[in-house]
Amino acid sequence: MKKRVVITGIGVVSPNGVGIPKFTESIKNGISGIRFFPELRELNFSCQLGGMPTITEEKKREYLSELQLRNFNSSGILYGIIAGMDAFKDANMEPAKTTEEPLWDLGIIFGSGTSGVEKFRESIYKIDDKNTRRLGSNSVAQTMTSGVSAYLGGLIGAGNMVTANSSACATGTEALLMGYEHIANGKATYMLCGSTSDSGPYIWGGFDAMKVTTYKYNDAPENVPGPMSAEASGFVPSSGAGAYLLESLESAQKRGATIYAEILGGAINNGGQRGGGSMTAPNSLAVQNCIKDAIINSNISAAEIDYINGHLTATIKDPDEIENWSVALNRKGGEFPYINSLKGMVGHCLAASGSIEIVSALLQLQEGFIFPNVNCENLHPKITELIPSEKISMKLQKTSLQTIAKASFGFGDVNACVIFKKI
Repeated sequence: MKKRVVITGIGVVSPNGVGIPKFTESIKNGISGIRFFPELRELNFSCQLGGMPTITEEKKREYLSELQLRNFNSSGILYGIIAGMDAFKDANMEPAKTTEEPLWDLGIIFGSGTSGVEKFRESIYKIDDKNTRRLGSNSVAQTMTSGVSAYLGGLIGAGNMVTANSSACATGTEALLMGYEHIANGKATYMLCGSTSDSGPYIWGGFDAMKVTTYKYNDAPENVPGPMSAEASGFVPSSGAGAYLLESLESAQKRGATIYAEILGGAINNGGQRGGGSMTAPNSLAVQNCIKDAIINSNISAAEIDYINGHLTATIKDPDEIENWSVALNRKGGEFPYINSLKGMVGHCLAASGSIEIVSALLQLQEGFIFPNVNCENLHPKITELIPSEKISMKLQKTSLQTIAKASFGFGDVNACVIFKKI
């Protein structure tokens, strides 16, 4: 029999709040972290807006030593370290002392998209092709995909599986489900999971070239139309990290730990870039199957879902996502669950989007609220044909939630969906 798995710690590094208290305040009040970047204007970006967490030098030194920070230049790894260690601390866990054995029953799965771009640029800029050995000894740890997991593994003393995943926008949700399976199958007691994304023009430039980012609101970042809006014209590129400490229910109860939610189950699939799916667009049938499979795997009925934390990106695909949820759940009109999207406040955090949004979903489940959808007062007409506007609240709502769903859909036609329940 599979073990039951719960979440006992969370951490977040978001454009609208670093740390759970600030982040919670921001999402309850619809506070945006989207801002104008003069550097992007100088580089002739179409979209000159972005979301970047604010990390002070003092904050860095709460997590890393002066030696570790020497020649350190990887925003994604820094974000992941802060979110991961905060989640570990939030769960009232203690790292293994350097004189002790590793924590054999604790593993890490922390994903990323493109890792260490700033470090690569910094290193390559200083050399020519004949002097590649001068990249520097610390370039490897700061650019490898498993860099965050490796740093966290050393800080904590993790002795179980320490690895990374990379599945574009679905990375954070996929990492959680991978950690869930590892505990459910009895291979670990604790798994620290999450995802991160670097900041800056070298990460965001490709999306700007693809013309999937918004360009109409460079002088008014506070007015960027949010997901599900009729005026939505593309996403705002962003960055950050989210993390969660997964634990067997038996262990959590024995420790008297705070439980944010139980993970009932989930599903991961791919649309094969067929049936309308492509490198950048989802196959609707695959999305629907992923949601249906997650419900079956969680042993619930679709009617039990109270709330959906959507992937919704403020692009032309938003109405399709709503329709896919409606078909998969076989619920429409007033029967459709509440739904919102964090991207109206923080932009699209790319590989970190799933993890940061999962943290926002867990906070809503635990505290009993639904955060407002920002800048989407004029809803897309195709969406209002499917569900009533009251299911897409523009104001903070206090309500009791029991069972919720979170899905992420990423480049490469990959899909991941997870179901949480309050205990």
